[in-house]
Amino acid sequence: MTMVFAVEEINRNSKLLPNVTLGYSLYDNCGALVIGFRAALALASGQEEQFLQESCFGTPPVLGIVGDSYSTFSIATSNVLGLFRLPMVSHFATCSCLSDRKRFPSFFRTIPSDAFQVRAMIQILKRFGWTWVGLLVSDDDYGLHVARSFQSDLAQSGGGCLAYSEVLPWGNDPTERRRIVEVMKKSTARVVMVFAHEIHIYQLMEEVVRQNVTGLQWMASEAWTSVDVLQTPAFMPYLGGTLGIAIRRGEIAGLKDFLFRIHPDQYYNNYGNSIVNQFWEFIFQCKFAPSPAGWVEAGGALCTGQEDLHNVESELFDVSNLRPEYNVYKAVYALAYTLDDMLQCVPGRGPFSGSSCASLQSLEPWQLVYYLDKVNFTTPFGDQVTFDENGDALPIYDVMNWLWLPDGTTKIQNVGEVKESAKGRELTLHEDRIFWNFESKQPPRSVCSESCPPGTRMARKKGQPECCFDCIPCSEGKISNETDSMECTSCPEDFWSSPQRNQCVPKKTEFLSYHEPLGICLTTASLLGTSISAVVLGIFIYHRSTPMVRANNSELSFLLLISLKLCFLCSLLFIGRPRLWTCQLRHAAFGISFVLCVSCILVKTMVVLAVFKASKPGGGASLKWFGAVQQRGTVLVLTSIQAAICTAWLVSASPIPHKNTQYHNDKIVYECVVGSTIGFAVLLGYIGLLAILSFLLAFLARNLPDNFNEAKFITFSMLIFCAVWVAFVPAYVNSPGKYADAVEVFAILASSFGLLVALFGPKCYIILLRPEQNTKKAIMGRATPKT
Repeated sequence: MTMVFAVEEINRNSKLLPNVTLGYSLYDNCGALVIGFRAALALASGQEEQFLQESCFGTPPVLGIVGDSYSTFSIATSNVLGLFRLPMVSHFATCSCLSDRKRFPSFFRTIPSDAFQVRAMIQILKRFGWTWVGLLVSDDDYGLHVARSFQSDLAQSGGGCLAYSEVLPWGNDPTERRRIVEVMKKSTARVVMVFAHEIHIYQLMEEVVRQNVTGLQWMASEAWTSVDVLQTPAFMPYLGGTLGIAIRRGEIAGLKDFLFRIHPDQYYNNYGNSIVNQFWEFIFQCKFAPSPAGWVEAGGALCTGQEDLHNVESELFDVSNLRPEYNVYKAVYALAYTLDDMLQCVPGRGPFSGSSCASLQSLEPWQLVYYLDKVNFTTPFGDQVTFDENGDALPIYDVMNWLWLPDGTTKIQNVGEVKESAKGRELTLHEDRIFWNFESKQPPRSVCSESCPPGTRMARKKGQPECCFDCIPCSEGKISNETDSMECTSCPEDFWSSPQRNQCVPKKTEFLSYHEPLGICLTTASLLGTSISAVVLGIFIYHRSTPMVRANNSELSFLLLISLKLCFLCSLLFIGRPRLWTCQLRHAAFGISFVLCVSCILVKTMVVLAVFKASKPGGGASLKWFGAVQQRGTVLVLTSIQAAICTAWLVSASPIPHKNTQYHNDKIVYECVVGSTIGFAVLLGYIGLLAILSFLLAFLARNLPDNFNEAKFITFSMLIFCAVWVAFVPAYVNSPGKYADAVEVFAILASSFGLLVALFGPKCYIILLRPEQNTKKAIMGRATPKT
């Protein structure tokens, strides 16, 4: 009757289709494909055709058809009507397959397709974080196309996974329904989406109640969101809180008054199957004469036509929630505006061949399709009506929620809308108004696996959907700073993963520092050795005129003490963060200082041997080669050789600072690489050569008969020196990072202290504590010969 109202309203509108009166014919397909299909063919051909079980005749050819309600019926009908390019505007067929313009070139609809319905559902799923859902569909074109579209769009959007997908059977099949409900019961998915008709849902809910499957969040397609028959006291404990999308609600001014004015005499026809008569008989539970046999005898009432519709309470007169009816209204107006646009064509400026226009007298259906593609108008309710390139209307749905009130009554409330526009898909939800049928009164959690927190990555479980995964902690040096990261990313070279593996932090730096205990101890020892050397030098300078200091060339003793100070001080270059200048200077200073020290010892040893030899008859000539000048010259030459070695090393392959990340993944070890291993080996080898030579000469002179024989102390000091540096080599090679520097510093300090104590300890003892022995007589005295 909404179509009748719309046609009469258009005919009364002087601005729309002036001087043109629209006619109509209404037919009921009786829920049978063959009846609806034959009716459409009869309408298109204009042939008198009996297409109902009762006697009914066709009408002249029509310009357009509004319908069908079912997708399957629309597919069959439009497949044929498309051959004639006869416009067909459906108000309820939602199958996305009908958007195929090649198969259905003249099909239009004022209801969004299932493709948008599916996308709208997915938006709601994503809004509440439901990534693990079950899908139930009807066993027809509507359900099966939705299932394919839903699975495809869900995978593309990354919005979730299907825990199960089941097809609800037509007819009475309790075994299959029982199996489906058992699948739902065993599944961990808490959200169930159903794209099916009300008969499927009713039969399904009977089994759900029988098995008492609670704790599910139902999501309804537009096919059953607003169905009252499901809102029963038996079903509501399970269906309460259902979220669904419904056809856009509209308002049609004057429709209610029109419905109350309906009367059988007003819409009488000759076919004997008037829809108005059927409506009247249904409302008043009566029969028009002639009544069926036995009707009156059974107590049935006869319809008089005098009954008053105002005295009847029926949901058929409720115009507050017009949804499919509003789509019918828009479909009729779409055809009317299309015809109006066509009639306003100016000859010579038309869109067809030769700039011609179409006319009512010679109208071809494809010409009306051309204008229907471009129609654009706004309803009195404020909704814009236009069709895209696939014949689909502007997609918009209301989001509905089944509210179960404390008194047991049910209310379907609007809690938002979802639409597509130039800005993209827009979802508006009033979450504070949504009724959740759970004890917590909060949205349920429906996930296969909980989200992986930052610091972990997702690892898909073998043989399961991608929404089912384990959370694997990121390995060392890698992080993930987002929830549900697929991969862990490696940190930059100078950074390392935090303990939580959720951010990169600068790596710890390691070098022999002045602030750590080891560095403090070595620094203290270095400064202590320097101070002792300075004190000993001061003692020797103060007592420089005494025989003990003057013996064996005091100048060499002073030079030896200065070189020992340099040895102690050069160890400080190994402490602290390596710089280019410290790396270059540390080994050079170490090498030259030690060669200067060992050269002085070597010369002192040679002088001891020369003096002893000169004391023998005929040996006086040997002293002329070991005068003060020759001693200084020898020390200078030997030290210059080491200086040349260091210079060549620094020029050819200079030591440089290096950030080493091989020892520890989470640390940067700052160290000095020697540059040239050969240069470093030559430097150490030269020191070792002089030390061994000094040791051998001192060893030969150890038993000389002098009362104070310095050769013994030189032998002992060189023995300590050589032992320290022999132990140094393997320890240095096997010590990583700062510990290699610590080993070298320890070797420098140990050998320096050994030389200082062994060479100058006894002399200081005599000078300070045994001054009576610090005389020429005591020093020159001969030891008692051994017998």
